[in-house]
Amino acid sequence: MATLTSLPDLRTEGDIMTLVDTAFSKAKNDELLAPVCRAVAQVHWPRHLTSLYDYWSSALLGTTRYQEGQLIPLHSALPSKCLQRWTEVLTSTVQEKFSGSNADKAMHQVATLASNSIGA
Repeated sequence: MATLTSLPDLRTEGDIMTLVDTAFSKAKNDELLAPVCRAVAQVHWPRHLTSLYDYWSSALLGTTRYQEGQLIPLHSALPSKCLQRWTEVLTSTVQEKFSGSNADKAMHQVATLASNSIGA
């Protein structure tokens, strides 16, 4: 009889780092997103990843490190098809790695951010 492996929820800073790092690893290898990550974004990656860790930590764990608006200029400059693909990558990463109330909250937050950015 097969046993089901239950996935952890997003509950720790390490979980947040796993989410962000895994999603960006996928994005850097994605046919549509890789060129954006390299050229269009022209991001200082350590600072950007720290902002993302802070954002998700605030959104899911209730910390207050994220400064409102840090990510908006970069993400609002993305073409809508890139933003939609990024949403798919982030959602699939949550589904592959996590399960539980914070994972559900993360997927809802991704959908909300995407609809706000695409509609902007």
